Amino acid sequence: MDLYPNIVQAVAGEDFTVFAYCEDGAIRLVDIKPLLAKAGVFTPIADPVFFRERLTILNDTVAWDMTGGRDETACVDLDPYEIYAAAPIVDDPLETRAAS
Repeated sequence: MDLYPNIVQAVAGEDFTVFAYCEDGAIRLVDIKPLLAKAGVFTPIADPVFFRERLTILNDTVAWDMTGGRDETACVDLDPYEIYAAAPIVDDPLETRAAS
């Protein structure tokens, strides 16, 4: 692993999950529901439409663009080290969808 794990793509999954595509080729499944239960800055993300439409990559990690302006200081982003440490590696959901 590099000194700083970079996430290069994020795809919304079912039931408030995110597929985080890592620079090293791994795809990790991140469950966002525990964060949503904390409320606070995560409250807007609990809206399924906001969750899907504002999901992006900012600061080299999974993030939600809170203002729509792609401002790296106005986002809610996840710690990439936590993604690497806690999220399981999974198969690529985009390949699975294409094969169906």
